[in-house]
Amino acid sequence: MKRFNVTGICIPAKHYMVDISEKIAQIKKLIDDECYFTINRARQYGKTTTLYEIRRRLSGEYLVIKISFEGLGDESFSSPEKFCPAFLRQIVTALESPAINVEPEYVEQWANYDITDFDLLSRHITKMCKDARVVLLIDEVDRTSNNRVFLQFLSILRKKFLARSGGDDYTFHSVILAGVYDIKNIKLKMINEGLYTPAETEGKIYNSPWNIAIDFDIDMSFSPVEISTMLDEYEAEHNTGMDITKLSEEIYSYTNGYPFLSSRICKHIDEKLNKNWSIDGVRKAVNIILFEKNTLFDDIYKNLENNEELYQLVYDILISGKNYSFRLGNPVIDLATMYGILKNNNGIAAVSNRIFEIIIYDYFISKDQTSLDTRTPNGVISDIVKDDKFDMELCLCKFADHYYEIFTVKDVKFWERHGRLLFLSYLRPFINGRGFYHIESETRNQRRMDIVVDYGAEQFIIELKIWDGEKEHQEAYEQLLDYMEAKKAETGYLLTFDFRKEANRGHKAEWVDVDGKKIFDVMI
Repeated sequence: MKRFNVTGICIPAKHYMVDISEKIAQIKKLIDDECYFTINRARQYGKTTTLYEIRRRLSGEYLVIKISFEGLGDESFSSPEKFCPAFLRQIVTALESPAINVEPEYVEQWANYDITDFDLLSRHITKMCKDARVVLLIDEVDRTSNNRVFLQFLSILRKKFLARSGGDDYTFHSVILAGVYDIKNIKLKMINEGLYTPAETEGKIYNSPWNIAIDFDIDMSFSPVEISTMLDEYEAEHNTGMDITKLSEEIYSYTNGYPFLSSRICKHIDEKLNKNWSIDGVRKAVNIILFEKNTLFDDIYKNLENNEELYQLVYDILISGKNYSFRLGNPVIDLATMYGILKNNNGIAAVSNRIFEIIIYDYFISKDQTSLDTRTPNGVISDIVKDDKFDMELCLCKFADHYYEIFTVKDVKFWERHGRLLFLSYLRPFINGRGFYHIESETRNQRRMDIVVDYGAEQFIIELKIWDGEKEHQEAYEQLLDYMEAKKAETGYLLTFDFRKEANRGHKAEWVDVDGKKIFDVMI
């Protein structure tokens, strides 16, 4: 029986998988054209499975050798004398795999462990590639502990590639490196890991030996149509009657096609939610993911924690509602994109998917608890959540009371910056375990934010605004109505922060009928 897999390589015979045939076809074209390139994507983005599929599908046409630098050990990268035999052992081990059909004599020829310098290794590669179209795949290439030795190795590949182009040498038909870091940005990795200062790398470490590589711009994320191929395969075996198109789009709306997250949702629905293949099932699976510990989320927290500029950039985008142009070449945006945290959203830098947004919001809230008053008054939770029903009207009124209690006029600038964050921190204890919230990225700015709260089977649409005048307040109704229409909601909620000096301290709240729909309007 097949299952959904979120660890290691996905095997078509064992796992429900997205059909990545089109992606493999695009990669094969690059290989056919003798290209060298790097597949650099964030953690758990399907790189290893892609390399496996390349080897599986192309083995009849090429001799595909797949190796990995993971677990090779620091000693192997300590010097060329250590690296060359270690590299050759990796190749021999790969050639001995049952998945590769090659003559034993050819394998034995590769096993020349007396080679201990790069000149001899270069000659050996010439010999072994002269009569064979060898494609070399190296996974976890950025796990190297000594980048100087690795860069020397890349220099050998570059030199042979250029000589081959001029008809003066034989070498690998194609080389594919896979890792989080683009090898062309290896200097960035050195600096971020504290191995070198920018001054130390300038002009001597980063003289790229990998500038022969073409840009790899194949989209590795899963589209809704691609996600549906995984559900098609599952449905053919289980006959659940699920609406595959609708569910694929819902999964995509939370994951933006991030491979690990897309498969994780499906795995939880199948194994933990009694095969609840519905919109409600997707939301419940998302809620499980948000409260579990996994290495992907740990990596995000670690990367934010270890880089102050990255932390501030993401904070400004999510919390302050600032817009940053998505310009590659900006080292912080490059780094955030490489880690999978940011994406290009029509020229604007945005967090790459809703799940990442939620966990990063929670991370910022937990970090800011020392400066924000995030107390939830005793007894309030039991008033707002009764019999598994969430009373959003009461929640907003109680928040307004809480806000009034701790607000002072001298804190206006602080509240303009942090008021919405405080609301989210106030909201979180009520929904933890039973629901979650996410922010509509198209409306996140310094004056306006739309929040969608999912609690059980209910969904609440809330617009947060800073007072800009009566005309703008009426426009807020229209904006909220448009969003309610998109979400097919009959009821919405408008929470406005009023920082006018002449405003009466306290709050007012009333239900307003707008075009036949109900909006609960709270002004504080």
